[in-house]
Amino acid sequence: MARISLSEPETATAEVKEIYEKILRGKPGNVQKALAHRPEMLKNFLSFYASVGRSLDRKLYELIYIRVSLINGCRYCSQHHVASSKRVGLGGEDWAALKAGDYSRFSEKERTALVYVEKLTRSPHDVNDADFVPLKRHFSDAEIVDVHMLAGLTNLTNRFTDPLGLELELPEEKI
Repeated sequence: MARISLSEPETATAEVKEIYEKILRGKPGNVQKALAHRPEMLKNFLSFYASVGRSLDRKLYELIYIRVSLINGCRYCSQHHVASSKRVGLGGEDWAALKAGDYSRFSEKERTALVYVEKLTRSPHDVNDADFVPLKRHFSDAEIVDVHMLAGLTNLTNRFTDPLGLELELPEEKI
């Protein structure tokens, strides 16, 4: 159960209703309903969220989001991205591998990103020049910025959703 009230469409302010309708097509999730307590933040967050990771292949985007969420133990984000990862062909064996930290089934580029975001999530202050050697083999500077921002965004949402007790709006998938 959510630890704060959620702004439901029928009781939302006019400003929030407009965001729900225009940006979210009338279907806000619980994370948006929580952020709606700060309408300007909600609007800015949605724009920011939509821009992060866009230079990356969508499969890689989902792999990173799921792995970071699993490292952090975030049920809400893991489940939402397990659901969206189906659209790029990921399935149960992929999710189990991500959960186990076994990247052998993924491409060299995907493995490079997953190893890097794991270190970035677990011990960001230990990242060093040597960690960039494999990254630079596979990613442009713009993509490296996106890898960083996506890992950071995932860590942010992981620290917002589960700690606020946000409930899933979709059926839970076994990982």
